[in-house]
Formats: sequence, structure tokens, C-alpha cells
Amino acid sequence: MSDWTITQGPLPRRRWRALSPLREHLRDSFWFAPMVAMVLVIVVWLGAEELDVAIVRSLQEEQDYDTLAELLRFADDARSVVNAVSSAMMTFIGVVFSISLVAVQMASGQFTPRVVRIFVRSKITKATFAVFLATFVLTLLVLTTYDSATDPQVVTSVPLVQSVLTLIMVGLSLLLFVMYVNTTLRMMRVSHVIARIAAESFRVAALTPVPSRNEQPPELGPVTAWVAHEGGAGVLRDVHVARLVRVARAHGVVLRLIPRIGDFVVPGTPVLAVHGGKAPRRGALRRALGVGVERTFHLDLAFGLRQLADIALRALSAAINDPTTAVQALDRIVQLLAALSRRPLDTVVHRDRGGAVRLVQPVPGWHELVDLGLTEVRVCGAGVPQVTRRLMAGLEDLLLLAPEERREPLLRHRELLRQAVERAAGTADERDFALRPDRQGIG
Repeated sequence: MSDWTITQGPLPRRRWRALSPLREHLRDSFWFAPMVAMVLVIVVWLGAEELDVAIVRSLQEEQDYDTLAELLRFADDARSVVNAVSSAMMTFIGVVFSISLVAVQMASGQFTPRVVRIFVRSKITKATFAVFLATFVLTLLVLTTYDSATDPQVVTSVPLVQSVLTLIMVGLSLLLFVMYVNTTLRMMRVSHVIARIAAESFRVAALTPVPSRNEQPPELGPVTAWVAHEGGAGVLRDVHVARLVRVARAHGVVLRLIPRIGDFVVPGTPVLAVHGGKAPRRGALRRALGVGVERTFHLDLAFGLRQLADIALRALSAAINDPTTAVQALDRIVQLLAALSRRPLDTVVHRDRGGAVRLVQPVPGWHELVDLGLTEVRVCGAGVPQVTRRLMAGLEDLLLLAPEERREPLLRHRELLRQAVERAAGTADERDFALRPDRQGIG
């Protein structure tokens, strides 16, 4: 079986959308959600103020001064609450900000800096910041609308609707604060972080096109032109497949992407090889490749394994010395490799509507994924029996699941693990114990 994939055959339930640079910037920033929330709360406050003015005017026209006096007493009592909320909300904002900073620092130091994106992109964190700031702004606006007059016949506004709106925002803020603390505590647990990474990785694998195994790899012919990268240096995060296919079809050529998703590209290096004709115009390929400062899960099949391996390596370092965390990461590494063990890899071929090959995109192969997931953990954990036993059990499971043609890297890693344990262990009994397969390491 050849290690390559095409877009023919069963398709995933959903299709990848092109990665929007603006959308990614907003997801990685904290300013957008609070700004939107504050603008919305100002608009809502303007409407509430108009309602309060209309209520006062209606009661004065009906000469229902007793009801208006009751509303004035209610508003006066609510004013003290609004004052307390206004002064306390900034304290709440400081607490949330401090908790976020501590959580990010702990995650970066204990797990890997690459998992910080989980905290940065947390929707509940952004929602909490946004609602807290919006509540603070609302209290300030409400305080400005209190009328100094106490006579029902001359008063112009009683912030009744505004006070109720403030109380609603306070209740929403308290609810979000509880949810925020619960979510942050969960994200600081290694099991939750590892499970989150694994879930993202499975989502990428599920959306990878499933091939028709009877199809043969296309013959591309010689390279007739090269297309160099003209943007800024960075990590290749996205390929606009539909645009490249349209360009290739319009020019009657086949485009072959040279770097893989996750590779670092610099200006001037070739990123596309052209087969069968001249290179397309630069304008036609504008924004076809998305480059950023860090890797994302978008189309990056190996990024999940990279993060899991990093967590295991950090746990095996002398500063942390937490082999149980390394075993938890190995559990998910083995799970991912098991899911990919029977999927064709190495290349994705995209065709136009007429069935002609227009874009060839490289993806990590089986050997590369196995090496990525196991090599560094095997090297660093050779002297830790808990890790070697779990790694040996994982290799045994993968050998049972993988087809015959994919067992070579697994057998190689098993032999290298055996050799490393023999060098690290002092006696034969220690070697036998360290090489005994155990899915829990040492329970």
C-alpha cells in the first residue's frame, strides 16, 4: 500500500475553511471581546435611559406622583448598590487578570509553552473579562443619570430600568466568575490539557480526506517553474486549497507544495513547484499561503503529537521529575498513532471538478509520525521504568493494530528501547522489570 492520500473516495463530514488571518488575530487577542461588550452596553444603556425618561414623563402626564415617589425611593436605594458594584468591579477584574497570569505561567512552566494558546483562546476567560468591564462601564453611566431633584413634579429621569439592568449584569458577572474559576482550574490539570490536545488532533485527522486505495499516485512530470515565498518569515499555517486549485486549472498546470504545514519558511525560498507550464502570476497566488508566528491545529496533523511529546519531555526533566504525567502523554500518543496506523499518509492530492490533479500537498508520513511521538520520550525516559513499561506496552499494541508494511518503525523503536534499557539498568532483573509491558507504567 502506498503512503499517499487523495481527495477522491469518502469525504469527511465537514470541510476545512480557509484560515482567516483576521479571525486568528482576534482569537489570539484580549481586546476585541471587551471592546465589543463595552460598545454594546453603551447602546443598551442609551435605550434604557430613554425608557426611564419615557416612564417618568408618562407618570407626570397622568399626575401619578405617588408612584413616581415610590420609584424615586427605589432608585435611591439602588444607587448605593450601583456605587458598591462600581467600586468592587475593578477588584474583580484584577482578580481575574491575576488568576489568568498565574494559570498561564504554571501551564508554560509545567507543560510546554505551546499549550498557552489554550488559555489565550479560552472563550470563558474572554467572556468574563468582557462582562466585567461592561458592568463597570454600565455602573458609571448609570451614576451619571441620577437626578439631584427629589420632587416628583420636577424630576426628569429616574434610573429604574438602568438599575434593573445593572443588577442583571451583576448576576451575569457572578455566574461567569464561578464558571471562569471552574474552567481555569480544569485547564490547569494536566489530564484536561492532554485530553484537549488529543481531541484537537483527532479533529484534524477526521477532516483529512480519506483516499480511494485503488488509485495510483499521479505522474507529475518535470518541474517547469518555481514560485518563491514573498511574504514575511514565519510558520506555514494554512494553504488555501480552493484558490490554488482554481489558479492551477486556469493556467493548465499542476502545483506541488514544497513545505508542509508547520514548516518555517523564509522569503525567497521556493514554496510551490509548477509542473506542466509557466508559473502563475504573483497576483493570482496572493494570500494562497497563510504564514504566522506560531503553529496552529489548522491542517497540522503533527502538531498534536509535538505538544504531547513536549509535555512528556518536560515531565521527565530533572526539574519536574513527573513520570506519571509522561505516561499520561504516552497514552494519548499511542491513541493517536493507533488511529493513524491504517490511514494513508505522506501526500494529499487535490483535484478540480473535472477530476484532474491540480495540487499536491505533503503531509507527515507514518515513519515521521512514529518518530515524532516516540523518539524523544524513549531517549529521555530510558532510565525510568514507569515510562519504559508503558512505552513497551504501547508498541505492542501498535504492532497488533498496524498493517504489516507499517511495523518496521515500531519494531525499530522497540529494539532501540531494549538497547537503551540495557545500558541504563544495572542488573538483568532490573532490565526485565523495565521492559515488561504495562499500560499503566507501574500501576
